[in-house]
Amino acid sequence: MTDGRFDDLIAEGAAAPVDGWGFDWLAGRATEERPPWGYARLVAARMAAADAALDVDTGGGEVLAEVPSPPRVLVATEGWPPNVPVAARALRRVGATVVAVTPDAPLPFADASFDLVVSRHPVRTDWSETARVLRPGGTFLSQQIGPGTVRELSEAILGPLPPPASRHPEQAVTAATAAGLTVVDLREATLRTVFHDIAAVVWFLRKVVWTVPDFDVDRHRPALARLHRRIEVEGPFVTHARRFLIEATRPA
Repeated sequence: MTDGRFDDLIAEGAAAPVDGWGFDWLAGRATEERPPWGYARLVAARMAAADAALDVDTGGGEVLAEVPSPPRVLVATEGWPPNVPVAARALRRVGATVVAVTPDAPLPFADASFDLVVSRHPVRTDWSETARVLRPGGTFLSQQIGPGTVRELSEAILGPLPPPASRHPEQAVTAATAAGLTVVDLREATLRTVFHDIAAVVWFLRKVVWTVPDFDVDRHRPALARLHRRIEVEGPFVTHARRFLIEATRPA
């Protein structure tokens, strides 16, 4: 049995738009701690010193749009079609060109095109392509999703899961080194994430699709109902996001 409040919240979370990569819709409904290194601030500093820069998997251009001193050449790629026009609008202010790409395809740029490549929460980092488009002495800076991120939420919907096999920082270091890059910085953080109602959970699962692969409101309704009752009785649902920052350079 579910109550009318559950049905209303499910409908609300299912109807809200998830275009772009902003999370403003969750204001007042969910919170997540920020990593201590301040990725946007680091990107802004690197951009101010760059001549030509590339943002891979820009989403809706949320981070790049806030760069106060963009470089002479600024390009962003995005592989999810609904995000491309969102990013194009957001990035007009900084003069960036948005290029629609096919996921897992080679980057559509010449060798040694950029002295800076950045990427926030990439779906997958192609380390050999990153190294190829970097100029000698260039830098790659990325904030990435760590292993087992919001695992408690995934298991609340799917049940017990095996230990995470991918997205470990050590794997990124190995891949970067194999591509000929030198890792100069690696930092990790575990961030408290809180959901105050089931609408926030539904919206989040629709947007961050790898949390529950093939998430479907109707198919996962029994698990959502159990989580809703848990929130109603015990209070907000707490899980933990995992992030790591990696910076690597192409040797000069």
